[in-house]
Amino acid sequence: MKLICIGRNYTEHIKELENEKPSDPVVFLKPDTAILLKKQPFFIPDFSNDVHYEVEVLVKINKVGKYIDKKFAHKYYDEVGLGIDFTARDLQSKLKEKGLPWEKAKAFDGAAVVGKWVPKSDFSDINQLNFSLEKNEKVVQTGNTSHMLWKIDEIIEYVSKYFTLKIGDIIFTGTPAGVGSVDANDKLRGFLENKEMFSITVK
Repeated sequence: MKLICIGRNYTEHIKELENEKPSDPVVFLKPDTAILLKKQPFFIPDFSNDVHYEVEVLVKINKVGKYIDKKFAHKYYDEVGLGIDFTARDLQSKLKEKGLPWEKAKAFDGAAVVGKWVPKSDFSDINQLNFSLEKNEKVVQTGNTSHMLWKIDEIIEYVSKYFTLKIGDIIFTGTPAGVGSVDANDKLRGFLENKEMFSITVK
């Protein structure tokens, strides 16, 4: 399985990082080794002094697909989740300056939190989902999927042009504004429509 991640999918997040608004979805991958093991803390890697949290809505692919038309994309997932795309921001900035790939800053071990999964049918409209992240019981990020530049079905249509989607693949759909750094002993909790989806500690 693979993790397909979408960058710069919320306007306010683009602004806060002073990035250029993309004309197409920004896509990068994480290997399955990036998934933080259940009930394990997140360890800040020794190669970074500025790791950021980025809370994101996730979808899990439930059948193989290639060149999926947007109008059929809803048939390729039936579960929605919430997770974190951890980013070594200092390392990412150095790589971007040199025009190099981001993987070392995005795809390291433990850099992908995958929380609980909820049936898509539990929601009346997946394009109107509220989600949030708490850091030490203070809300630091809030978002709604209606603010995505590219909605979930559009993302599936786009990425399936380049990658065959397989059962179990997970799509990270992008983060809203409010990203920030983590420190040892921080506690992070993610919520989707007020339902707790994950809780992790930082070491």
